[in-house]
Amino acid sequence: MINTASTPEYPYHSPSLSFFNTHTLAGRLEMIWAHGTFLAERGRRGYRIQLYDMGDFFAEVWSNPESHIVGLIRGLASKRALEPYTNKIDLWDMMCW
Repeated sequence: MINTASTPEYPYHSPSLSFFNTHTLAGRLEMIWAHGTFLAERGRRGYRIQLYDMGDFFAEVWSNPESHIVGLIRGLASKRALEPYTNKIDLWDMMCW
């Protein structure tokens, strides 16, 4: 659980990438649940990888599809990191809500 007394920007504003990266796996997952918008999902090396828009950056959640255990959560600053998702995201759907 995140100590909100020492985190003035959380939970009221979307966290910055540097703030996000200072937290544990559980803390990062909590921020994604509070502020993330699901964008796409892909698979790699036996993992289910879900992409979330966090406002100023993106986050990936890597989990085992059989056990549902989250093994990795990482913040992405580079747009190049989004390339594996380009064929999975329909921008038209995102604009017509």
